[in-house]
Amino acid sequence: MKPLSNDKKYFAHSTAVIDSDCIIGEGTKIWHFCHLSSHCQLGQNCNLGQNVFIANGVRVGNNVRIQNNVSVYEGVTLEDDVFCGPSMVFTNVINPRSAVSRKDEYKRTLVRKGATIGANATIVCGVEIGAYAFIGAGAVVTKDIRPFSLMVGNPARQIGWMSRRGERLALPLSGAGTDVCGKSGDTYELTDSGLKLNER
Repeated sequence: MKPLSNDKKYFAHSTAVIDSDCIIGEGTKIWHFCHLSSHCQLGQNCNLGQNVFIANGVRVGNNVRIQNNVSVYEGVTLEDDVFCGPSMVFTNVINPRSAVSRKDEYKRTLVRKGATIGANATIVCGVEIGAYAFIGAGAVVTKDIRPFSLMVGNPARQIGWMSRRGERLALPLSGAGTDVCGKSGDTYELTDSGLKLNER
């Protein structure tokens, strides 16, 4: 494998394979044995751990962290500041069969800004994970997730709310209430429509 030149505005380890027409933002780091397929796009200051695969046409925002052994398949979009834990799994077909081609049936998965997906979690395709949601390690997501939700289990169920800083909030799952993130001082308000951050 041909090592990449050192004059790039991003870093790629010499074992990384980067196909044609990829767009890679300044400050991004691509580590051992990664494979970036044609026409994918990575934003600025991303970090791809060892053995990460980015499929054809995938869009990844700025400041995204993708840990070791994660494959981001066609149909998946990651917005800014998303964290993908080690060996978590995306899918893009609901009913795969080896002998049946379903490339025209890929379902889209959207992971909104600031969401965290824990190690070994599985995201079944066709869902939207809301901004700043927190998916616990090993959880299996089968439906849309509301912003700021803390989700665990198989299938994933909500057990609480998380702040933008990743701190658990002392709020009920439904009803009304307010709480303050102990790390940032931001105030969160729970209403019938969900949790919202009251910007200072």
